Amino acid sequence: MSTDDQEQKEAAAIAAFSFEMGVLKRQRRSGWWHAGVRDPESIAEHSLRVAQLAGIIAAAEGADPARAAYMGLWHDSQETRIGDIPHSAKPYVQARGNTEITADQVAGMPESVANSVIDAVGEYESRESLEAICAHDADKLECLIQAVEYRDIGVERVQSWIDSSRAALKTETAQRIADVALTISPLSWREK
Repeated sequence: MSTDDQEQKEAAAIAAFSFEMGVLKRQRRSGWWHAGVRDPESIAEHSLRVAQLAGIIAAAEGADPARAAYMGLWHDSQETRIGDIPHSAKPYVQARGNTEITADQVAGMPESVANSVIDAVGEYESRESLEAICAHDADKLECLIQAVEYRDIGVERVQSWIDSSRAALKTETAQRIADVALTISPLSWREK
């Protein structure tokens, strides 16, 4: 295969992956339906705030904010293939691991590009680095904040999301943010 043909094939793999990631903009976070939320946020909306929070938590904890945010971007990207499996369904569903799904998703891309995504997902899943811990905390903190926002507009059955998310937080920064988020209005930013 010529270099031009290989580059075209790799570009096509990246384009196809981009289209696949677009599914995350349309796919809803399904667990919220159990609480009565008719139109929950998309997986992409969740992932954006996770990445933002991961960077902030990492900066405060002395970790690499860019690395933590990068993990946050990819942490749920596998859901294009397996959907957003609610917590209550996980005991009944067997899905391939996120690193295996990610490897399938990025197959055909230039090796450096594919490895960048695979490595980020693998690091996130291992929960060994401080950046991965910050990214996991960001995922839980985002869920807590989303639950507070839903509660603020009248969704009543979100306390279990708040409690389980708060209990899962590991870093002092995420714990502090969560505790404050539970006491202020989601519109407090407008009151400045």
